[in-house]
Amino acid sequence: MTMLSVEKQLEIIERGTVEIIPRDELTEKLETSAKTGNPLRIKLGCDPTRPDLHLGHSVILRKMRQFQDLGHHAILIIGDFTAMIGDPSGTNKTRPALTREEVVENGKSYFEQASRILDPDKTEIVYNSDWLSPMSFEDVIRLASHYTVARMIERDDFTKRYQNNDTISLHEFLYPLAQGQDSVHLKSDVELGGIDQKFNLLVGRHLQKEFGQSQQICLMMPLLVGTDGTQKMSKSYDNYIGIDEKPEDMYGKALSIPDSLIYPYFELVTDVPHDQLPEYKYKAEKDPRNTKHELAWIITRMYHGEDRANQAKEHFEKTVIKKDVPDDIPEFSFDSDRSHRLIDIIKTAGFSPSNSEARRLVSQGGVSLDGEKVTNPNHELQLSNDDEVILKVGKRKYGLIKGS
Repeated sequence: MTMLSVEKQLEIIERGTVEIIPRDELTEKLETSAKTGNPLRIKLGCDPTRPDLHLGHSVILRKMRQFQDLGHHAILIIGDFTAMIGDPSGTNKTRPALTREEVVENGKSYFEQASRILDPDKTEIVYNSDWLSPMSFEDVIRLASHYTVARMIERDDFTKRYQNNDTISLHEFLYPLAQGQDSVHLKSDVELGGIDQKFNLLVGRHLQKEFGQSQQICLMMPLLVGTDGTQKMSKSYDNYIGIDEKPEDMYGKALSIPDSLIYPYFELVTDVPHDQLPEYKYKAEKDPRNTKHELAWIITRMYHGEDRANQAKEHFEKTVIKKDVPDDIPEFSFDSDRSHRLIDIIKTAGFSPSNSEARRLVSQGGVSLDGEKVTNPNHELQLSNDDEVILKVGKRKYGLIKGS
């Protein structure tokens, strides 16, 4: 197979990653792969506890797709066995186990949605019940002998629950061992996971060493912050963007993220080429309003195609931006060759008697651009010749801001 240089592969692989353990061994594995022509075995486990995927899930799936595009072998594990144990990662109480019927149904839905990101023809799908279910009690005891209780209790969520006198069931200790056994069985070279999976991934690396195998590389991705800008993306927090959302909903939800998340979303959930990311970082800082619209369009196009993305944009403009806007609003033109302070535009339009009053209006949430509230009094607007932006100040003052 033809592969990119190791340096170029590392550049793509490291995009958005939080930690790679250990990076030097990943370089060695990539060099060996390039010399022998043998692709690396990339493992990603999913416990289908919920059937619906959102952009938070896509962060890991997109990383696996990058490995696929680099010519490596992707193995997606449907954790039908481990889901019935319940992963304690990040939980402060014992998680309820699922029935096999729930797991199987969720697993089918998971793969159908994941196939919108992964190349299904190049993805090996396995179920860990195939090798975990046949294990005898003696096999489990032997597996458990390769890890100590002291190491297990070092796990952050176990430590917190132990200190708070919260219940820790013995079967929860078996979850990381079962996930580690997946790595042993599959002889994985790299395992992907969120940063909350670090402990589990390292257990797999430890068990591979115990069984005389080459140890896997542990690659951790960040947990995507949801549209609220505070909590990780989750349906439980109602701050998610589902990959099966209607185009109009996906576009609108993407626009609801705070400005601070514009660049992280470009880096983690879009297909923008790596070498273009610095440009988008600059644009997100200098012109967050238009850059956020571009982000919303790109995300919607990725899952629904260009035509539906354009329709979603038009829908937003008609139903949100132009809603309740008078037909005869005044127009104001500003030079398109430089940026303009929003407070200067407000004062020039006659919507406030002074810059200090305009600053107060912005800070108190009384100003919006194209239906999006702006609260940063230092916000600047960069207009191109064909730009038209609807400015709203207070409840009744509207103006069409144009570039000239």
